[in-house]
Amino acid sequence: LAWLFAALLLSSCSSVRIEDYRGQQPVLDLREYFNGRITAWGQFQDRSGRVIKRFTVDMTGSWQGDEGRLDEHFRYDDGSTETRIWYLTRHADGRYTGRAADVVGTAEGRAEGPALEWSYVLALPVDGKVYHVKFHDWMWLHDAQTLVNRARMSKFGIHLGEVTLFFRKQAADAGTGEK
Repeated sequence: LAWLFAALLLSSCSSVRIEDYRGQQPVLDLREYFNGRITAWGQFQDRSGRVIKRFTVDMTGSWQGDEGRLDEHFRYDDGSTETRIWYLTRHADGRYTGRAADVVGTAEGRAEGPALEWSYVLALPVDGKVYHVKFHDWMWLHDAQTLVNRARMSKFGIHLGEVTLFFRKQAADAGTGEK
């Protein structure tokens, strides 16, 4: 019984690695998925799990080879809006990098199979102050139109909350984009 408990404890401590998704289908290619019109909806939950804010996002993506631009337009449940423009680069080894005006430094990620692991620091305005908050995202492609994103937010290693986001690619744009 002690061995079984130890094995369960050790397996619960291991973290998911992007390599765990290698060879799985469908394969997530950001150049294809984030090309055209995408709609998303999501929510921010504090560390207790309570939903603090809900939002929708209208996006338009375009790519020229391995360089992409993703325009995001957020509408929050309190009536506020926000715009973010990502400039993305696909690298030959499956890595992606990205920049945006409110991203501190460079976002970095890697795709394997249907998954993308993506990390960055966001300059996040809250009540008149700006905080640099680390985001660690996992995205999973379910089919040509559906992508799910779960982002953990932290500051100084302290868990602040999570963002859950569901993406839906317009059917006419699914799988037809230029790479």
